[in-house]
Amino acid sequence: MNSECWASQNAPTLPRATDPLSAARNGFEFYKNLQTEDGHWAGEYGGPLFLMPGLVIGSYVIGMDFAEAEKLEMIRYLMNHTNKDGGLGLHIEGHSTVFGTALNYVALRLLGMDADHPVAVRARACLHKLGGATAAPAWGKFWLSVLNVYDWSGQNSIPPELFLLPDWLPIHPHRFWIHLRNVFVSMSYIYAKRWKMPKNPLIMSLRQELYTQPYDTIDWPAQCNNVAEVDIYSPHTKFFEMIMTVFYQWEKFNGAVPGFIRRKALERVYDLVVMEDENTGYQTLGPVSKMTNQICRYMVEGRDCESYRMHMAKRRDFMWLGKEGMMMNGTNGSQLWDISFICQAMVESGLANEPRFRPSMLRALDWLDRCQIQDNPVHYERAYRHTTKGAWPFSTKEQGYTVSDCTAEGLKAVLYLQDHLDYTPTAINERRLCDAVDVMLTMQNSNGGFASYELIRGPQIIEKLNPAEVFGDIMIEYSYPECTTSVLTALSIFRKHNPTHRADDIQRVTRKAIEYIHNAQYPEGGWFGSWGICFSYATMFALESLALVGETYSNSESAKRACEFLLSKQKKDGGWGESYKSCEQAVYVQHEQSQVVQTAWAGLALMYASYPHRQPIEAAVKLIMERQLPDGSWAQEAIEGIFNKSCAISYPNFKFSFTIWFLGKAHHYLSNLKA
Repeated sequence: MNSECWASQNAPTLPRATDPLSAARNGFEFYKNLQTEDGHWAGEYGGPLFLMPGLVIGSYVIGMDFAEAEKLEMIRYLMNHTNKDGGLGLHIEGHSTVFGTALNYVALRLLGMDADHPVAVRARACLHKLGGATAAPAWGKFWLSVLNVYDWSGQNSIPPELFLLPDWLPIHPHRFWIHLRNVFVSMSYIYAKRWKMPKNPLIMSLRQELYTQPYDTIDWPAQCNNVAEVDIYSPHTKFFEMIMTVFYQWEKFNGAVPGFIRRKALERVYDLVVMEDENTGYQTLGPVSKMTNQICRYMVEGRDCESYRMHMAKRRDFMWLGKEGMMMNGTNGSQLWDISFICQAMVESGLANEPRFRPSMLRALDWLDRCQIQDNPVHYERAYRHTTKGAWPFSTKEQGYTVSDCTAEGLKAVLYLQDHLDYTPTAINERRLCDAVDVMLTMQNSNGGFASYELIRGPQIIEKLNPAEVFGDIMIEYSYPECTTSVLTALSIFRKHNPTHRADDIQRVTRKAIEYIHNAQYPEGGWFGSWGICFSYATMFALESLALVGETYSNSESAKRACEFLLSKQKKDGGWGESYKSCEQAVYVQHEQSQVVQTAWAGLALMYASYPHRQPIEAAVKLIMERQLPDGSWAQEAIEGIFNKSCAISYPNFKFSFTIWFLGKAHHYLSNLKA
């Protein structure tokens, strides 16, 4: 539930800030009220609009109902994010698409909205104007087929037999990016069985509502590669279409003669589904695989079993009630990610030493202690998992996936809290700190950079097989400046704490990583961000990396060029504002308005580079202080995050952690410049 709404209604008016540090203090005075009893900061992780339909459809088809209040809140959320044309997009700031409109229309109907409700009428009209649901992208076709309102013959093949191939082959799915891999596992099982819900009156009605022609007259096989232009980010390649032709013939063979190979493939992928559930406490890696795994377990085990009960219980971990209604989060949260940044902000600003904030820092350290993963998964190598011993996850220990930058930021937060504050206990001992370093050292790619969950396992040509037309760079892992910087800074801080543990390895990894950072810089001066929007975000991280090896505005052409790039984007009001369109187009696209989060990122970047002139940083401070509300908070502005180049996602806690961090750091930085 959204505690931010409660805090905004109940927080007192604070004394007006007179300088950056007092503004940062006021910011945390508000933000500390959002800290949960167990020590982390809860927050929504919404934004994508293709997640709720999976939750609703995936529950409906197996008879897993919602409380009436939950249904109403989910309806309210979708109503609040309907575009002016009546449709819905890939994410809450996106234009209307067939994917977003068709699936969310179905979700509204399954949740109880009548077909003649004005919202449903407008959504249906928008969908029909876009050509109807026949041209839904692959994941849309999948969910509609499961619901029995789309024919499986209109879906490109998802062959489970790929998991029977030798692991060394480049096309083996264990080489896919982990989110795609996990979705592929359970989707391939459902697809191979052509499983669908039995018809009922609502399904028969939806068959008529979703299309611009009678359902029984649609040429379903002709729809396999029919995707609406408005939805396409990554068009099918000729290579993809050739492979699908081969798979189509294979499916015809399996349909005629169900054989040993398919049975073995189904046994293998179902085994992977079960291992994923058991490795993650039935959370799974993310919300799409959560629901597809849930269906697979139901298909085999039914309702009266432990897996059904566990999936139902853990389904709630993805549901978040905010001021706009109930959404499905992009994972079971962003707990570790959010707590790491605010802890570092508080220590660097000096605010963590103030007596009234000490209890918050102690609870945060306790949570970080309990969140670290101290063992490898129960199902480790057979489930193609990367080592997890010593890692921190993106969300919770139970979810249990190693993430490079989350491990790094978690380690940094612990070292800041344990080494720089005189009132904190040593909650995490030296062996566990070394375990975190050891797991990070396993994750450097051959180009020197760090990816997200694993090493890059497959060649880039696999990207030509991208089946999910709405996303980019989804097939394999990639190195990212953001992840690389997080690891670099963590290793640097750790070396000061412990100069002897794997010192040569850390030195070698650092050297290669800095080379990667240089090579990843765009000619204009910035770095492309893949997890935050966009050049503002990644350039902040990259300049922090360069600063670690002494490269600053005064002595480094790369750092100077980056600063000049950022300064060329500063708005007249002193702030920065970058649109998610930057991530789609790979060029800096100005947002209509300055954003406090991106202003903080750009300001931090300039300070990392030791930019010598006060005015741009002072202007950024002024804007953020002017936007601060009387209770110390900041209003929610544009969406902050991104994934797979095209889908924006919310990090509402960033407006606290990074603004507090920037203001606290700027207070000391500007004072030193003046001196």
